[in-house]
Amino acid sequence: MRFWNNIFAGVALLIFLAGAPAASLRQTNSDKTAENYERGVSFRTDGSLPNGVCFRVSGGMDAPGFFVHLKRIDDARGTVFRRGTETVTEFPDELLLSFVIHDQPCAPGLREIETRAYLTQEMISALHLSFYWKRGMALRPVKNITEIRSSVKPIVPYAANLAAELPKRFVWSYQLAVPSKGVPLTDSLVLVFRTDDGRINDGRTADGRTNDGRAAGWRIAARVAARL
Repeated sequence: MRFWNNIFAGVALLIFLAGAPAASLRQTNSDKTAENYERGVSFRTDGSLPNGVCFRVSGGMDAPGFFVHLKRIDDARGTVFRRGTETVTEFPDELLLSFVIHDQPCAPGLREIETRAYLTQEMISALHLSFYWKRGMALRPVKNITEIRSSVKPIVPYAANLAAELPKRFVWSYQLAVPSKGVPLTDSLVLVFRTDDGRINDGRTADGRTNDGRAAGWRIAARVAARL
């Protein structure tokens, strides 16, 4: 995959972590909510490609020592992040973003009538991923993201004795270093995986502006964002 210039070959999807499970522990009372981020922040989303392939992207955002004892407190006065008695307002200089991509049935749990398609290296390499910091409705590109490591590994089928007869499946893994110096903890890290197929399937461009859906552009297949 290519990570330079805020675009890297990937899978079609826009990630907003709204509704995705976070690696946090929540404590509540009648007038205050507190969340602990001992293991960083996790995200998960499902998406699909124009050819009918469905997939899942899951991963996490972390930094050495930064999230240890970090707590988010929401009350009537607003939101504050604390580590012990210290108030924390910004991310560290750099975040580690890790995620994996693999295909899955488009309707998990339901019997498939037709033979489904599987995610291939060619599909992965044909798609693009951009990174943004999101504040309110505004998106600003993230620059100078670097790849630490990546790998492609085969998925061993449950019926190992039938492996030779089953379609080959793979999981793609990535770890990136994301510059985050001076970024407020209230901002979200947004990943936009998209495919250039000449249409926009949800009527929005990558920067969130409305579009009539008929002009040539990016196809966005799903959404999620990494946020505290």
